[in-house]
Amino acid sequence: MLEAPITCITGPNGTGKTNLLDAVYYLCYTKSYFTNQQQQCIQAGREGFRIEGIFKESGQEETIVCKWRSGLKEISINGAPVEKVTDYIGRHAAVMIAPDDMELINDGSEQRRKWMDGILGQTNKAYLSSLLQYQRILQQRKAWLKLQTTYASADSLQLDFYDAQLVTHGTFIHQQRAHFIDSFIPFLERFYRQLSAGNETIRLVYESHLHEGNYAAQLTKSLSHDLRSQRTGKGIHKDELLFLQDGFLARQYASQGQKKSFLFALKLAQHAWLSTQLGYLPILLLDDVFEKLDQSRMEALLRIICGPGFGQVLLTDTHEARVAAAFGASIPLYFICLER
Repeated sequence: MLEAPITCITGPNGTGKTNLLDAVYYLCYTKSYFTNQQQQCIQAGREGFRIEGIFKESGQEETIVCKWRSGLKEISINGAPVEKVTDYIGRHAAVMIAPDDMELINDGSEQRRKWMDGILGQTNKAYLSSLLQYQRILQQRKAWLKLQTTYASADSLQLDFYDAQLVTHGTFIHQQRAHFIDSFIPFLERFYRQLSAGNETIRLVYESHLHEGNYAAQLTKSLSHDLRSQRTGKGIHKDELLFLQDGFLARQYASQGQKKSFLFALKLAQHAWLSTQLGYLPILLLDDVFEKLDQSRMEALLRIICGPGFGQVLLTDTHEARVAAAFGASIPLYFICLER
């Protein structure tokens, strides 16, 4: 049982430390944090996998089992099957910080939209449903646009239906994203001040075509361009989150240390925001982060996660002594040491 406030999983590389964290993440979201391919989660020579975990909240225990075999996923709660994954999401929560997460800062807008959608999907089932509907209609509209290159349809009723659905779901998604950003920013700014000693200023800016209003008119106006490109050029699927450091794009101008502070502030703010929406504290999963942080940022992070009422933390590192020294003798730690 991993019941300690801070559990440290140590051992050489290749002993399964990250897999253990990912198993916890999988039990929360029925998917791996590191891959979208279920097959990559299977041990070599096996046909599938089974993950079981017991979550304890307010004295109540709940056994979660996730199984995957031959393309079929099964989820159960205390032995009762879960019919729809969307009904399960939000029941348990975790926030992961891993070495490759810097792509959230450095890569394209899709990464940041996925991150935002992942947070909102846990707390707002209507948002998740609208997002899935929007993505489905977007693909259908794309197929219609491609069809026009070989067979120009005189009947626009199908296109009108697609556009109406995009407007309905896109408008709702845009509103929810805007509300989220407004409520998220104070958490982000607070954690960044703690991590950077308040020496820098950051901003999070939400950009969207729907800021301009009248999404239906935008779809109509851009139809000729959409026909040429065979894709829908306007909509919430093009939304962007700008991470600004002292007024400049962080991915272009921030130092590596500043980017790390921004990233950790984003994830800690995610943890805090989710706790206010879900009514319980998510598990914080830290995968090999101490090796990537300088001393001042590591000390700031430790002050935050060791603070009163933060919640459960699971972390990995290759060196038990380094972790023990980082926390100091006054912080009780539970160690799990893995060997080859």
